[in-house]
Amino acid sequence: MEFAERLSVPLRWWAQGTMMVATLWLALVVAVPLTLAWVVTGVAMALLSALFISYGAARVSVGDGVLQAGRAQIATEHLGAVTPLDPEAMRLLAGRDADARAFLLLRPYLKRGVRVDLDDPSDPAPYWLISSRHPDRLAAALVAATPSSRQRPGSSG
Repeated sequence: MEFAERLSVPLRWWAQGTMMVATLWLALVVAVPLTLAWVVTGVAMALLSALFISYGAARVSVGDGVLQAGRAQIATEHLGAVTPLDPEAMRLLAGRDADARAFLLLRPYLKRGVRVDLDDPSDPAPYWLISSRHPDRLAAALVAATPSSRQRPGSSG
């Protein structure tokens, strides 16, 4: 494996979610029997945990000639230019400058990412936009796995 990253949710989300569930418990404990308040709070915490674990389970990896982003994967032979993006370039490409046909694996808590252009005429997506905590390392792994790719002019990093 040349690169692997899990896009797990940050600790601050867990802290805020726990505070939200604690607020729910406080509201319930004065209105319903104590046992019911604890049961509802436990269920809420379990649902919150399942949501955060599921949302943060997305993986980005490069290895064995394949780029995998979440559930999607593509052979590196179909990749073109690779561009690591700083927060501003990522914001623009995910928003104002986005192409509706692009494949996106975005996480709002990750401000940087990588744009991977595709050289596959049968693929309707012109590029993949992938959030990453380590866009430079991901881009380097993709360039190493794709000898025909080259850095886009004016790349942000």
